[in-house]
Amino acid sequence: MFNSLVLCSVLLVGAVLGGESDLLPRPHYGTDVGSILPRGSRIVGGFEISIADAPHQVSLQSRGSHICGGSIISPKWILTAAHCTDGASVSNLRIRAGSSKHASGGSVISINRIVQHSSYNRNTIDYDYSLLELKSAISVGANAAVIPLPAQNETVQDGTLCEVTGWGNTQSISESRANLRAAYVPAYNQNQCNSAYSRYGGVTGRMICAGYQAGGKDACQGDSGGPLVANGKLVGVVSWGLGCAQANYPGVYSRVAAARDWIRSNSGV
Repeated sequence: MFNSLVLCSVLLVGAVLGGESDLLPRPHYGTDVGSILPRGSRIVGGFEISIADAPHQVSLQSRGSHICGGSIISPKWILTAAHCTDGASVSNLRIRAGSSKHASGGSVISINRIVQHSSYNRNTIDYDYSLLELKSAISVGANAAVIPLPAQNETVQDGTLCEVTGWGNTQSISESRANLRAAYVPAYNQNQCNSAYSRYGGVTGRMICAGYQAGGKDACQGDSGGPLVANGKLVGVVSWGLGCAQANYPGVYSRVAAARDWIRSNSGV
């Protein structure tokens, strides 16, 4: 599928409905957010998977509705995006773990504490990291498992093929957003990604890009906060981008390796 055979996992999505003039880089927040717009509107080119194929994936929910994804980094801690929790009340949030469906099955657990990165910038979407401490531990098993983390500043080779998973909106009769889906996207050269987004401020060292130059697969609405996994490690968190699966505009993810020490100091993981 790409010139590299190395696999890596991340959340996916599809095609853009409008032209570039109608779009600005946006977070991939869920549909229930109101003023925060998604960067696109459907997942394409993917396939349904079982939660057993991505047991680290969770659904972050606000008042019972799916808004973002997240990753299990320990039985008591979830890593998601800061723009998913920014301004949120902890009492309204829950996670659903261990289910292929975001609306049923598995276990629903309340959040004890939100640890949002203090340097998060809602304008540049830099430092887009948030930790969720759960009130009770996830029962780890075949459908709910901890995903290993990279070392601080560990890199991902350009072209590494990444699998993206999530419940992003499909707006397609034949592709339900109710079931977990996946697709593969290659890690994108950082300099090329920075050049592509230069008119929007570029990308920082806390970001990693993935996608095809021709477009077609990407992360989008409802997928924010979810996992980008390479070589069995969580290397990215779905963050933002221009449109959805647009040519020359890869998806942008929060680079987990850039925040590894922060994660450890705030969660003990």
